[in-house]
Amino acid sequence: MNTEGNVVIITGASQGIGAELVRAYRDRNFRVIATSRSIKPSTDPDVHAVPGDISQPATAERIVREGIERFGRIDSLVNNAGVFLAKPFIEMTQEDYDHNLGVNVAGFFHITQRAAAWMLKQGSGHIVSITTSLADQPMVGMPSALASLTKGGLNAVTRSLAMEFSKSGVRVNAVSPGVIKTPMHPVETHSALAELHPVGRMGEIRDIIDAVLYLETAGFVTGEILHVDGGQNAGRW
Repeated sequence: MNTEGNVVIITGASQGIGAELVRAYRDRNFRVIATSRSIKPSTDPDVHAVPGDISQPATAERIVREGIERFGRIDSLVNNAGVFLAKPFIEMTQEDYDHNLGVNVAGFFHITQRAAAWMLKQGSGHIVSITTSLADQPMVGMPSALASLTKGGLNAVTRSLAMEFSKSGVRVNAVSPGVIKTPMHPVETHSALAELHPVGRMGEIRDIIDAVLYLETAGFVTGEILHVDGGQNAGRW
């Protein structure tokens, strides 16, 4: 599949998985529209940085509008922005709920709706979302109700949109990670977090990048929830 000159939107692109996704897509000659609250302007003419709150429709509108003005098309969208809260359900606050629903659900809805509209006009495109294996395989001792509510919803809508767009040339998939070694996890927690996976280690950022890039070029794959979780989804251990 020739992707040279294609354009991808990547949310949550300023650090961790998002920043590595930007580099990986540039390595494949994609032009990139990168967005996050804190993203800085890029010195690369083929990376257009758009700062903003992804939960707001105005941000999504600006990302797509500026992307089209700059590059003329949108071929892919990686919904990477997300938040996770490990907190007992009955202790969650209205602010917790609003923040998680805002970033994980509204953040998906607004940008995906606008990007998909352009892809459908083009007759081609790919949408991939980063969810979590906890949505399918909850764990004792890891309270994750808001992750299940929000990221589980993204898994469901991935399959729904895959069917809705199935004849249009637009594919829709998701990557469902375990715990990934990113700056959000202090080094002193790594040993305990490794034990949350049957394989006995945390995931690396590259594991997620490889999964996203596989789906990017897998033209016969749509509606897939690709678990990259060290075996968590396979069952109990």
